[in-house]
Amino acid sequence: MTKFINPGLIKTNRRNVLRGSMLAGAAALTGAGAAVAKAHAPRLDIANATSKNLYKAAAKQSADSTAKAADLSGYTRVKQELVAPPYAPVHEQIATGGPKIIEITMETTERLMVVDEDTGASVWALTYNGSVPGPLIICHEGDMVELTLRNPADSMMEHNIDFHASTGALGGGGLTHVFPGEEVVLRWKATKPGCFTYHCAPGGAMIPYHVTHGMNGAVMVLPRDGLKDKDGNQLTYDKIAYIGEQDYYLPMDEDGEYIQYETAGEDYSDSIDAMRTLTPTHCVFNGAVGAITGENAMKFNVGETVLMIHNQANRDSRPHLIGGHGNYVWETSFSEPPMTGLETWFVRGGTAMAAMYTFEQPGVYAYVNHNLIEAALLGATAHFLVEGEWDNALMEQVTAPHEFEA
Repeated sequence: MTKFINPGLIKTNRRNVLRGSMLAGAAALTGAGAAVAKAHAPRLDIANATSKNLYKAAAKQSADSTAKAADLSGYTRVKQELVAPPYAPVHEQIATGGPKIIEITMETTERLMVVDEDTGASVWALTYNGSVPGPLIICHEGDMVELTLRNPADSMMEHNIDFHASTGALGGGGLTHVFPGEEVVLRWKATKPGCFTYHCAPGGAMIPYHVTHGMNGAVMVLPRDGLKDKDGNQLTYDKIAYIGEQDYYLPMDEDGEYIQYETAGEDYSDSIDAMRTLTPTHCVFNGAVGAITGENAMKFNVGETVLMIHNQANRDSRPHLIGGHGNYVWETSFSEPPMTGLETWFVRGGTAMAAMYTFEQPGVYAYVNHNLIEAALLGATAHFLVEGEWDNALMEQVTAPHEFEA
């Protein structure tokens, strides 16, 4: 299977994350120097012991053997090739034909990933298909998603997946526990249109541990007749920008430098202590500081309509497109009419949502969490590079900056 490597690990740093935007320079920080290695014995065995009363239901479940087999007549099977964020798989905006069984495959991958080149901060990311966030899945209401989930034999940990879009068995989490070297197949029906998060939830303290190590992503369930405004008029988009906002809680040593670990899971005890502070060391888009800024900016054209899908599996967020707006915003469900003309919108922790905008001016747009502390200091910033002709009727610099006499 293709391993998707996070794109934010080349030619970017904290100092140029906001370059070209009205926040340019606000993200400058002093590098903390190289991280110091520190030996820690894995303490994975205490995960459920420390929180056994928190989420006992996360244990494995069995499907009822007496249940009737699902009636799959009328469904056609199609394979969806998942792609790395911030991009979206090929899909129809308006469904053609009858309902489909969307076949997808995801592999749990544990890999060392640089979070911030300036400070040397890194994490043993727990991922679906190698990326943070996991790939975007798209289907239509009434379709079934059939997932093959594989955990490679060289993994250190057990994994599973909880789909907020699904119904029953902890969102599939109770039926998808896979140990290293195992695979499982889960099929679920998309009964509610909207954007939804998915994440790993193996049980106890391992639930937040996996989520805050990158193991989450989004599903978009489109209405069969596509997106519409409050009056029933069709809304279409030219491209999708898929943003996964990730909060990290990276352990530091007594000198305030980030600790490096040799294997996935070795940081467990230290990470639990860091997570208890509820204060993230990083809050980034698509896995790393600068992952989709500068040379990695998403590129659009004036006149193009972009559907921005934003996932935050753990904390609330307030996205804002600097220089643009949310023409149409679905914070909760595609079943409800979209809100219109928003300057900043809301992502509830543990959800994904969508906002649509048609670009009217060229330039670099910063897409940020408008808690500007998190945008400028913790990394929650993306860039949209838009090309086209400038419209002075919308904005014009009447005179350039110049000295004046008092």
